Amino acid sequence: MRKILFAASEGNPFIKTGGLADVVGALPKYLDCKKFDVRVILPKYLCIPEEARQKLSHVTEFYADMPRGKEYIGIDKVKVDGITYYFIDNEHYFAGDSPYHEIFQDVNKFAFYSRAVLASLPKIKFSPDIIHCHDWQAALIPVFLKEFYGQDSFYQKTKTVLTIHNQKFQGRWRIDDIENCRDLSKDCRYKAMEAYHETNFLKAGVIYADKVTTVSETYAQEIQTPAGGEGLDGVMREASGKLVGIVNGIDVEEYDPMTDTALAASFGVRRMSGKKKDKKALQRELGLGQDSSAMLIGIVSRLTEQKGFDLVNRIMEEMMNTMNVQVAVLGTGEDRFQKSFQYFAGKYAGRVSATIGYSEERAHKIYGGADAFLMPSQFEPCGLSQLISMRYGTVPIVRETGGLNDTVEAYNEIWQTGTGFSFANYDAQEMLMIIRYAYDVFMNHPKEWRMMMKRCMNADHSWQNSAGKYEKMYLDLLG
Repeated sequence: MRKILFAASEGNPFIKTGGLADVVGALPKYLDCKKFDVRVILPKYLCIPEEARQKLSHVTEFYADMPRGKEYIGIDKVKVDGITYYFIDNEHYFAGDSPYHEIFQDVNKFAFYSRAVLASLPKIKFSPDIIHCHDWQAALIPVFLKEFYGQDSFYQKTKTVLTIHNQKFQGRWRIDDIENCRDLSKDCRYKAMEAYHETNFLKAGVIYADKVTTVSETYAQEIQTPAGGEGLDGVMREASGKLVGIVNGIDVEEYDPMTDTALAASFGVRRMSGKKKDKKALQRELGLGQDSSAMLIGIVSRLTEQKGFDLVNRIMEEMMNTMNVQVAVLGTGEDRFQKSFQYFAGKYAGRVSATIGYSEERAHKIYGGADAFLMPSQFEPCGLSQLISMRYGTVPIVRETGGLNDTVEAYNEIWQTGTGFSFANYDAQEMLMIIRYAYDVFMNHPKEWRMMMKRCMNADHSWQNSAGKYEKMYLDLLG
């Protein structure tokens, strides 16, 4: 049996700030437990809910030599859904009310975490065949493994995989100010780890890892271009021989309109009537008009420029004044977008709802009750919201980038194929044009719209499908 260790800065059900936690919490469960012994190792943040912390059992504690001196490392564990989770404990690094703080704190914190992971494995007697590292926070594990443990027999067969969930975030800081990297060789610190006169954790991880993956096929191509590479496109082109894109999945048990307790009524491909009840219930809860004929557009997102909300701002007035649409927004982010949606909710009361914040229950209600789901991202490595919306028969309207391009098939009215609507250029008028097209199909071709809803719900975006690709990649790497 092959041993796989997932190393990441967050993971469901313990700590979550974004899609990374969903992947780390779901993918291990879907890997074949007859072939793979999969475990997860996370930081033991003080902000992990107390209810979850109480379930952890103490494994061991020790001190390890690091640049600041001997550092305390505690190890706790718990088993959830058949997966063993380990936690690295050190309150000096992992205190606070959030897993992330200022970048100058985080680079040192996650350098410590990466070192502590490798120091802990002999203590828990788990010698992984593969350490699967996620994003820049765990990207130094391949570096420390080869720099410090190259001759250690415990690690002789260990390979590393680095998954990039979003290349925009790289772990950059002044080279000489990161205490937990000071004992690396100068060749490593000032060559492999250096980019634009700064230390760059992600760049170092890409160079040192045995395999690099990202979360969609299209995004794997985009990060090799100047437009999508965030300054590392040259590094990614050099690493193209070991780079592969695998689309994320979703937990189809968590997102199931037949069993979702957040919904007012259950529904499925063979029994669609419940969705109309969910739309009505959502309208009532959000203070929207009880108009079954209006096209209700859902948005569940971080409210940032990356997600395309400058485009939405530009077309909201025209969309509201020329179409019978309602808009339900849930999210938090940049102040300018929070205020703009609050403005539109005030101006178009009964037609626009803006919930600034996040509620998992309300998110499920929007996925279940909306007719369409808008996701016009500047770039989107994979995206989970479009996959969830399709699971609920809520037709996505997306920009053709990254995982959105890989997972949403554009509607073809001639052949009656497709699972949504898409536009190519990052342009507000082009987006408005495709929203008008979707609106026309919704209003004037209800049979075709209903068929598209069913195609969305029948699409296989489960982790089962994606997990098989990861399994093949692991086995190919191990030979």
